[in-house]
Order: sequence, then structure tokens, then C-alpha cells
Amino acid sequence: MLRWMIIIFLALMLLNWLAPWMHKVGLGKLPGDFRFRLFGQDWYLPFASTVVLSFLASLIGYLV
Repeated sequence: MLRWMIIIFLALMLLNWLAPWMHKVGLGKLPGDFRFRLFGQDWYLPFASTVVLSFLASLIGYLV
């Protein structure tokens, strides 16, 4: 259980680090992407963008 908590925490940190780039591309503006402020920091949970990126990765994997 501790391993999954660490993985989720690291994934959220990575997504927050990539959020400005994703926002420029337009992935952070989809309905289903949540942005909130907690402990004086902006947090970003891109649920809809993750689905789109997973679909694109699956499509690329299928074609290759």
C-alpha cells in the first residue's frame, strides 16, 4: 500500500511540473481537468487529458 501511495504522489508531482506545458498545448482546459489551491500551492488533476493521452498512446501502439 505504501508503494502505491508513493507512486501516486510522484505522478501528481510530475503532472504539476508538466502542467504549464500541457496548458500551452491545450490539454489542461478539457472538461474533467481539475485545478485547485491547497496549502498555498496550485494542484492540477488532469483526468480528461489523461484519457486523451492514453487513447493517443494506444493508437500509436496499435499502428506500430
